[in-house]
Amino acid sequence: MKGELRSLTAARGIAAWLVVVYHIRSGASWAPAWLMDFAHKGYLAVDFFFLLSGFVIYLSAHRAMLRDGTAAIGPFLSRRFARIYPLYAFMLALTILFVLAVQETGGSADGYPWRELPLHIAMIQNWGLTDTLTWNHPAWSISAETAAYLLFPLLVLGTPIAKASRPHLLTGMILSLGLLALILHLAGETTLGHDIPRFGLIRCLTEFACGAMLCAFWMRGPDGEPYAFVLSLAGVAMFWGLWATGLSREIWAFPAGAACLILSLAHASAFTRNPLHWKGFQILGEISYATYLSHFMLYIWFKIAFVSDPRAVPPMLMLSFLGFTLAASFLLHHWIEKPGRQWFVIRNNRRQPLGTVRNEAR
Repeated sequence: MKGELRSLTAARGIAAWLVVVYHIRSGASWAPAWLMDFAHKGYLAVDFFFLLSGFVIYLSAHRAMLRDGTAAIGPFLSRRFARIYPLYAFMLALTILFVLAVQETGGSADGYPWRELPLHIAMIQNWGLTDTLTWNHPAWSISAETAAYLLFPLLVLGTPIAKASRPHLLTGMILSLGLLALILHLAGETTLGHDIPRFGLIRCLTEFACGAMLCAFWMRGPDGEPYAFVLSLAGVAMFWGLWATGLSREIWAFPAGAACLILSLAHASAFTRNPLHWKGFQILGEISYATYLSHFMLYIWFKIAFVSDPRAVPPMLMLSFLGFTLAASFLLHHWIEKPGRQWFVIRNNRRQPLGTVRNEAR
């Protein structure tokens, strides 16, 4: 492992925009059928996120946890909170102000139940406590990832993942994705994105665990070797090819292919000539959390202000929204997300006794 895995950073940014396309697709009635078919599957980018999150969190945090044991749990959770909550709270606050304004003017505020607001503030709304998505819808995955963060120390300290051989890790990954597919199959589900309040949490936990094991698997093998990159790409082609041709089901073939894709991107990060290392892709990756968390409410506000028919948003107006979202993501990242994270980190460090603060990976 040599520094930041820039291919994964770029992939995170691209995946965030696939989610944006998914949420605005209903306004693009003018789009060709093939594009709409692609946009309808944008929810799968969230499954990619869960796998990638497990990979990156394991890469950045497992050494400190193995070294310090349970003493590392508090600092780990504190860093995670500092990373996700400032922007999360800011977008939720803006949404609350929006709902108050709507109600003040006599409008309907369906989809924003006040009784569920405490769950959203605590980031536990998608822990089986609600039956519909409300408030800022994409935040459901942040709620699910919060549960994954809480369980991550158990994964590192309570399982042999850190010492397991590659065959054992491969078996663990198969079992984790197999468990997800089995649960969905027994419930009669054929896709990953249906009934998020019911299945979103298990979808996150199994894929996050698979991503962590995938990272441990990658760390035990050659980095940047062409044959390893080619083999992982072959896995992508096999799993997604079977899925695309209808010979396998989305509920297991897509996560398996996405895991292979992450593995190939991790290997590709060692290549000197990689188009994903272009600065523009890196910026998209750096601001991807802001893009993901803000776009849904931004689109609602954009339609109220500028759109007469939400089912047929003119192409140029749609492009204007995409540009607006990009600019807003950049500003939110630099004005809210980063300062908020730094404030929490500085405040937490001041509370620790002298000599206990360590430099750890982001």
